[in-house]
Amino acid sequence: MTAADDSDRLRWNARHAERASFSAHRLAERALSMPLPNGPVLDLACGTSGSALLAAAHGRHVTAVDVSDMALGLLADEARRRGLGDLVTPVHADLTEWRPSSSHALVLCTGYWDRALFGPAAEAVLPGGVLAWAAFTLEARRERPHLPAEWCLSEGEPATLLPRGFAVLDMPDFGATRHLLARRL
Repeated sequence: MTAADDSDRLRWNARHAERASFSAHRLAERALSMPLPNGPVLDLACGTSGSALLAAAHGRHVTAVDVSDMALGLLADEARRRGLGDLVTPVHADLTEWRPSSSHALVLCTGYWDRALFGPAAEAVLPGGVLAWAAFTLEARRERPHLPAEWCLSEGEPATLLPRGFAVLDMPDFGATRHLLARRL
């Protein structure tokens, strides 16, 4: 890891040490209630993901990727405690560099935005599968002026960045965040 990667890891480790939550994101709940093809789930920037645990409880194998080794350790411990340890694979990686290498029935990312990751993540969705993404919009910068603009969705994003062969199922705004559900045809 580079010094910048380690800085991110330490920042997120501190945040997860303060408040670990195993609650599933409402976007994950919606996506997992939809018809999905057979296949695993990819949870990007997962933190202590209750969404990964929910997918595993549905019998899905889950790859949970995050820069915080602390969050991944907490997630793995909780998965084992719930009897889901064999279904959750934590991957410690920096998403500015890491890319998916296989196909998934559901690719989920809630609370993280990187245009360079979005295309490869969409390409990792199996035919009939779903891409579920939630991120801040530029509106979030009104309340959080320190938030870099490149960490925020621009108007129409992420739907305008979808590769061919996707149908947008829903893209509502919730205050300063936007949720996307899109199915690969």
